[in-house]
Amino acid sequence: MTRVSPRDLPDLVRCPIVTEKATQLLEQNKYVFDVVPKATKPDIKAAIESLFDVKVTSVNTLHKPPKKRRVGKFLGYKPHYKRAIVTLAEGDSITLFPEV
Repeated sequence: MTRVSPRDLPDLVRCPIVTEKATQLLEQNKYVFDVVPKATKPDIKAAIESLFDVKVTSVNTLHKPPKKRRVGKFLGYKPHYKRAIVTLAEGDSITLFPEV
């Protein structure tokens, strides 16, 4: 069951993550997205399936701990974020880099 209404599902996924590790995961048909911290795994699965019209087999999430940053004498933290690693069914793919 999703806590979020179907109209708000696309707002849960912020952007795809394109790093060296994320591009290595593309070979295993896994995609990495930055998501809203309050999003649950069923919400993320429903959002990805509705946005990209693919079949999601599993969703793994990770919360990164906030890092301390100092500016002069002031101590602060970097913004909190959550990432989701989405595994797609065989034969499905998401085009992150459209041909220009």
